[in-house]
Amino acid sequence: MIKIFFTTDIHGSERCFRKFVNAGKFYNANILILGGDITGKGFVPIVRLKNGYYEANYQGNEEIVSKDELPKLEEEIRFNGLYPYVTTEEELEVIEKSPEKRREIFKFVIKHTLEEWMVLATERLKPLGIKIFVSPGNDDDPVVDDALFVSKYVINPDMKVIEIYDNVEMLSYGYSNPTPWNSPREKTEEEIYNDLKSLAGQMDYNKFTIFNIHVPPFNTPLDIAPKLDKTLKPVVEGGSVATENVGSKSVRRIIEEFQPDLGLHGHVHESPGSVKIGKTLSLNPGSEYSDGILRGVLINLDEKKKKFTFQFTMG
Repeated sequence: MIKIFFTTDIHGSERCFRKFVNAGKFYNANILILGGDITGKGFVPIVRLKNGYYEANYQGNEEIVSKDELPKLEEEIRFNGLYPYVTTEEELEVIEKSPEKRREIFKFVIKHTLEEWMVLATERLKPLGIKIFVSPGNDDDPVVDDALFVSKYVINPDMKVIEIYDNVEMLSYGYSNPTPWNSPREKTEEEIYNDLKSLAGQMDYNKFTIFNIHVPPFNTPLDIAPKLDKTLKPVVEGGSVATENVGSKSVRRIIEEFQPDLGLHGHVHESPGSVKIGKTLSLNPGSEYSDGILRGVLINLDEKKKKFTFQFTMG
């Protein structure tokens, strides 16, 4: 009997990542899986003023703090899934004028933060023998791939089929079908199907098989999101926000064709739940990273009998 803890869509929240790492010991898990969208949405410049104080425009407020108060401000920014970036008044002028400079800094803070996270995970989990798999999602810049290589202990399983335990194989895939945000890892449905068919064909279905696919299958309880207009604002119909299915038709098709034992998904924060597609049970724990809440699912698996139970978690 083994225990697997899965979570997803922490979007740069350091509090959620630390909870994820600590979940290994807390749940007595053998395996931890972080299923994608691990990076934040942006960075917050903190300007080092000539009088020795630090200034940041954050959440519509002007924050001025002393050097001793700076760590608390940085922690608050990280809590909300953003990256603090200490800079000078001179560099700030360049940042405000140059989109290229902003992209350069954003990639730097993503890579630097993830490298620190991977070191932390290794230090905490390696002595306990808890395996950890961290894969990117559609919102994650390619720089993430380099950062995940910092630790030889943390495994990036993306675009691979890996035996994660005796008699347990996992396929991982982080791309999504097109979204309104034109995120870094998007492909057409045809491309997704071809990728997944190639990967799924490598699996041994006599073993317990897991599809760790970031985007959920289309037209299920796992992919219901607010419907957006052309300005990316929610559409209101009859006094309430309209919804639509935003998952991948190709993911659903590949599940129907290959029938793995378990599907682990994320991407749609507002749509936690479970669904059976044939014999496959697919799960999406949802996400509340902006509130510092780690949503996950704990799977108790008898890998030899290919039987399991699951429980959604919040903490």
